[in-house]
Parts: sequence; structure tokens; C-alpha cells
Amino acid sequence: MDDTNENTGDVPRRLDGNEAIDRAAQQSETTGGRNIADLPGLPIAEDTANLRHGPNLHDGLLALLPLVGVWRGEGQADTVVDGQYRFGQQIIFSHDGENYLSYESRFWKIDDDDNVIGPDLRETGFWRINEDDEIEFLCTHSTGVVEIYYGKPVTERAWEVQAASTMVTATGPASLGPGKRLYGLMPNNDLGWVDERLRGDDFFPRMSAQLKRWAG
Repeated sequence: MDDTNENTGDVPRRLDGNEAIDRAAQQSETTGGRNIADLPGLPIAEDTANLRHGPNLHDGLLALLPLVGVWRGEGQADTVVDGQYRFGQQIIFSHDGENYLSYESRFWKIDDDDNVIGPDLRETGFWRINEDDEIEFLCTHSTGVVEIYYGKPVTERAWEVQAASTMVTATGPASLGPGKRLYGLMPNNDLGWVDERLRGDDFFPRMSAQLKRWAG
């Protein structure tokens, strides 16, 4: 760590380990009691997952409007690495008035007795759609995967996208093939979705879930 004198422009002096620890301890006296929930509001519009609150949804997102909300439920996974298992999931589709939806998904594993075993993978990204109704879905996985999906609305209540680019980091899942996803509102207005992956010449279901609207 460097200690630079901003007023004189002196050459930075490297702090030793004890000095760095002391400075961190001093700073924690004012920040150590705070966490994410304690953060003050930003000087720009906050994300909202409820169309009744916050900024108006951008006109360019009307074809994705039914997705906006917080969704929670359960699903099934059949992966090459972990095999078959149940999971819980929360998806948040939110916006801040700009021409994209923010996407955040968290998973947790569930055993056969309905006990939560612990956290599973996470995804974050953005949904965009152009004037020709072509969807762009940028998705980053906590497992070391970055994907770009393209697709179109199937109906006013269903959206299908397929990965045009799947990049895996050196520590990511080498067995993960290109994917496609279908998201749709079911007759009871639950959100259903399925992730299929290419194995050989065919796509096979990898994850699917049925989620109820919790907010929005």
C-alpha cells in the first residue's frame, strides 16, 4: 500500500504491514458498524421492481414489462457436476428508468426433507430489447461463466433466448455447453423458466423452476 502526499507531490512511501493494519483499524471505527442495508440513498433513481413505485418504465421495455418484479419459488436441477437436486430461487427484474432491466438471481440447495442446505450459484445481468423486438440478455454466473443470449418474445407472456456466446473462466465449469432459456407466465401467473444445455447434438434440461410473484 502506498502513502502519497497529495499536496507536495512527494514520491509515494510504501506502508509496512503494521501501519496498514493500524490505518484499517482507524477507518473501521466509523465504518465497522455499517453494512449494505445501512447505505444512504444514491443521488440517482434507485432500482424498483414494482411498476407502481419509482421512475416510469422506459417505453422501449414494454415487451418485457410482465417480468418486472420479485419472484420466489423452487425448482429442479440436473447438472453434470452436481447431478440432480432441488433448489430454491429468487429472481429480481428491476429498472431505474433507463432502457434496460437489471436481473439478479440467487439459488439455494434444498434436501429431500425441505431443509435448506446452503447457498448455490448466483447470476446477475441485464435484459435489453430493440425496436425489432430482439432481446439481448447479458448473464454472468458466479461459477465463472459469462453468456450473451439473443431471442424474441414468443408471446406477450413468454420469452425465449439462446446463447450466441458462452465464455468460461479457467476455474469455471468445463462441461457447460451453450444454452437456451424460456421464461413465461403460466396460467396462474407464476413465472416458469427452463435452462437447456447442448450435449452432443441435442439440448437437454439443466435447470427449471416455478416462481410466485413476491413483489411488484
